[in-house]
Amino acid sequence: MVKIRLRRMGANKKPFFRIVATDIRSANAGNFLEELGWYQPGKKAGENYQLDLAKAEAWIAKGAQPSETVAALLKKSRKAAQ
Repeated sequence: MVKIRLRRMGANKKPFFRIVATDIRSANAGNFLEELGWYQPGKKAGENYQLDLAKAEAWIAKGAQPSETVAALLKKSRKAAQ
């Protein structure tokens, strides 16, 4: 099963996350299938993430399940795209 989740990057106390599609059996820092975007929680609300909505929708159509945080980011992206 494929999951769309956050992969932690960045320095200590300065988190930076990549949004990736990965197999649920892989570790968070392990292999991933495709990178879909990034998320940086320390920035301002309008410029703290970037997500390729078309790629994410394609993975969801194939049966991928987004994590809670990624689902919230998808909701924001869909709202901004309208």
